Amino acid sequence: MSERTGAEPGAPPRHLAVSAVVCAYRDDRWPLTQRALGSLVSQTRPPEQIVLVVDHNDELLSRARAAFPDVVVVSNSSVRGLSGARNTGVAVSHGDVVAFLDDDAEAAPDWLELMMRHYDVPEVLGVGGHVRAHWVQGRPAWYPAEFEWVVGCSYRGQPTSLAEVRNPIGAGMSFRRAVFETVGGFDASVGRVGSLPVGCEETELSIRARRRWPCSKIIYDPSAVVAHTVPPERATVRYLLARCWSEGISKAAVARLAGAGPALAAERGYVRRTIPRGVARQLSGLRGPHDLHRLASAAAMCAGLGSAAAGYVLHRGREIVRRPQPKETP
Repeated sequence: MSERTGAEPGAPPRHLAVSAVVCAYRDDRWPLTQRALGSLVSQTRPPEQIVLVVDHNDELLSRARAAFPDVVVVSNSSVRGLSGARNTGVAVSHGDVVAFLDDDAEAAPDWLELMMRHYDVPEVLGVGGHVRAHWVQGRPAWYPAEFEWVVGCSYRGQPTSLAEVRNPIGAGMSFRRAVFETVGGFDASVGRVGSLPVGCEETELSIRARRRWPCSKIIYDPSAVVAHTVPPERATVRYLLARCWSEGISKAAVARLAGAGPALAAERGYVRRTIPRGVARQLSGLRGPHDLHRLASAAAMCAGLGSAAAGYVLHRGREIVRRPQPKETP
């Protein structure tokens, strides 16, 4: 490990430089991208470097270079999609810690400061914060808080205080550079490509890193907050079911790469405890016909769980069928 990076877990703590990476791909999200970058500039603990990666959009690339002269603006030099864009950001950044902020998210002024304090502990590999949903047209009454992960946000069932977790939420997270230098970057076979609602690239990376350093930690700090924009088209039953289906597919891909045990460790507790409690809470609160949104919320949780399970089972089944069979010996 080079002296420049010096962020190997177990190394003595020292002042660590941080690079902040934002990935963008759509012209119509320009005001959101401006807001995301502005929130990084105004941090109480400013990043030493801000990188904007534009994912295969030449017009947006030119516009960003003209608008943000103090930001390192580059084109995604890897495969199209969020994983490739993030890997490009890591490659051009130089911080000991690399923080990631979604282009439709806004970081609270102390976001980086609160995350960076945890890197004084050498065993900490990564830190993520609370991702608060900013519903553009208001939160639908039926939308279950247990399913806010569908819109890339923190959800009921997560820890409510400082805790060790399997992986952070991608909209606002950070990792030591040593993670990428040692175990590689985000796997391009998982993660969002354009508007396709898939993900789990941070899950797979976190599992891979923890295997390399079994005594390490990934921390969730709910005091480090980013606000994640939720547009009207994502506040629908249709999107919820589509995203749950894609989540099942994504988890199947992670299970193939990392094994079903680590890939589904957090999800087992979510299915056994969080969803049943959520459904019971909504049904027990029914008081009359005006509480139909409670019934709709319970139904949405059951339908979302079923959609995710179906996506997972179907995708895993296809992988098993396609898996080369061993040749029989004569």
